[in-house]
Amino acid sequence: MAPLPALRIRHLGGLPGRPPLVVGPSLGTTVDRLWSGVAAALPGWNILGWDLPGHGASPSVDRLVPAFTLASLADAVLTSVAEVVGDVPFAYAGDSIGGAVGLQLALDHPDRVTSLAVLCSAPAFGAPSAWHERAALVRAEGMAPMVASSPGRWFGSALLAAADRERRIADAVADLAAVDAESYARACEALAGFDIRPRLGDLRVPLLAIAGADDLPTPPSVMADLVAAVPTGRLEVLDGVGHLAPYEAPEEVAALLTFAAAGGVAGSGSFRVDSPYF
Repeated sequence: MAPLPALRIRHLGGLPGRPPLVVGPSLGTTVDRLWSGVAAALPGWNILGWDLPGHGASPSVDRLVPAFTLASLADAVLTSVAEVVGDVPFAYAGDSIGGAVGLQLALDHPDRVTSLAVLCSAPAFGAPSAWHERAALVRAEGMAPMVASSPGRWFGSALLAAADRERRIADAVADLAAVDAESYARACEALAGFDIRPRLGDLRVPLLAIAGADDLPTPPSVMADLVAAVPTGRLEVLDGVGHLAPYEAPEEVAALLTFAAAGGVAGSGSFRVDSPYF
């Protein structure tokens, strides 16, 4: 069996003695940049984030090691989290590929996931050929093509109209430019092979799906189809938000995670943001 990809866990907020909330990144981002605003709004948890291989704090892939899948990436997250907090259940939230890893975790290890929030994500990400083409492009030309094209796919109208938009866009793009190209390419290939649609009916962890109204890669219609396919799910759509919801709307996302952890997805009560869980 191929070794699991090496990941680094980062403490993003809260206190070590609090219940763990594990958060996952979008492709081309770092978890601290993507989730720091949300973490600041959730002091009642021990918030742990993981970076993709070759992104942020995680080491680049070993080119002599076989490619990873999203299933092996999910197992690596589980192993890495256990090294920090032990084999305890945790709440999980992830954006894009990080959300897909959350779905995989909840399907493969339902006893370890207490609540699940999937943001701007999908159970399958389009045609595999497009991901293989992107992997080949990055291997040939490095990260420059992604730096040029990603801002147009990432951000919604609210951030693009914000007074600090230039700084926030530049910060996110700088993180993308620093990504290891081979690691990015292998993540693309993992997305090409990811399709859990036949398994969605087996999901036993209540799902909160958070979509951005302006998201181009995974629009609200994709997230609605995801919610319709699981036994217990709820969809929330954030106006003016694109593909990086935790970065674009941290306070709104924090409020929704509070709602999910308090059992709001499975229950019939009204949405409350003053849950005693946080």
